Parts: sequence; C-alpha cells; structure tokens
Amino acid sequence: MDKHIFCESPDFLSFVSSLSKLEEVASAAMKSKLYNRKYKKGELILEAGAVCKRIYFVKSGLVKTFFYADSREFIMRFFSEKNMFTVLDSFILQQPSTYSILAIEDCHLTCIDHNELETLSLDFHTIETFYRKLLALAAVNMMERIGSKLEEKAQIAYHKFLKENGALLQRISLADLASYLGITQVSLSRIRAIK
Repeated sequence: MDKHIFCESPDFLSFVSSLSKLEEVASAAMKSKLYNRKYKKGELILEAGAVCKRIYFVKSGLVKTFFYADSREFIMRFFSEKNMFTVLDSFILQQPSTYSILAIEDCHLTCIDHNELETLSLDFHTIETFYRKLLALAAVNMMERIGSKLEEKAQIAYHKFLKENGALLQRISLADLASYLGITQVSLSRIRAIK
C-alpha cells in the first residue's frame, strides 16, 4: 500500500494484534474462522459485479485491485506479502464491487468471511476494535491515494512510488505501473529516461 499505513506482519493474527491486542480466547476464536486460499497468476480473486465477502492477508504473492473506465484499466493498489486487503465499500455494505482483484503472481492468502468477522466483533470487543481501526485506516489510505492522484504530477508520482514501493518494480509490469500512475506507457518511458 502507499506509505504502508497498514503495518506489515508475518501472519493474519499478528496483523490483527498490531491494531488491537487480542486476548487469548478472542485470538483462538478468530483463528478458528481463518482459512487459506491459493490463486494462480492471472486468476481473478474478485470480479467486478460480485460482492466482496472476505478480508484477505497475503502470505505470499502479489495482487492488484483495478477497474475499467472507457475500456482503460485503472489500478488502485498493489498488495504484497504481509499486507491485508479487501474492497472496502463492497465488503462493508455487502454490495457488488466496482473493482476487481487479480493475482499478479501465484498467491497464498489467509481469509476471513464478512459474516464471521461481524459475529466475532459482536462477541469480542478487541476484535471489534481491530475491525474499526482496519476500516478507518483503509478509508484514510484511500483518501490519501485519491488526493495524491488529483494533485501530483506524473514524475512526482513515479518517484514517490519508487521511494515507497520500489521493491515491487521487479514484480509488476510497466503497463501495470503506468495504469497505477494514471499515465500512458509512453509517458512512463519518458519519465524513466530522465536521470
């Protein structure tokens, strides 16, 4: 994520505990609701129009969230190992998503379903606190992403991406990077040629 507002953690429960320290019984209850899913490179994790029913934690691999407008792809985010993601509005409201999620690499994800998280939040205050903080941070992160798209020039956005997500450059295509920055590949090539 931009600026890594979400702290990187080795596993789902560590990530949860970084936002809200879980008591042993809450941790055990949440652990019992987690499950793993694997996706092959190029496989859709969520298709636009479907309801996002899960929060995901990336154990390994890389995914992107994106949408199409006028047959052009716009990438909102990349998520790599040790990060958590969902399509926020679809997950919260349980309504069809305008975004898709695609595995850019083979992925191993840990998941929890919406209804399970809602039930756990009612049963355990510390899990409710985690959920509230996760949603708040996701909203802040999205606002920051939208704000930076509106005010940054492409060259500044590119250098910001390098600084904050440079390790991803070897893992994503130039087409995806250009889409994320909201520019053409030709413009990206020009920016990259400037020393």
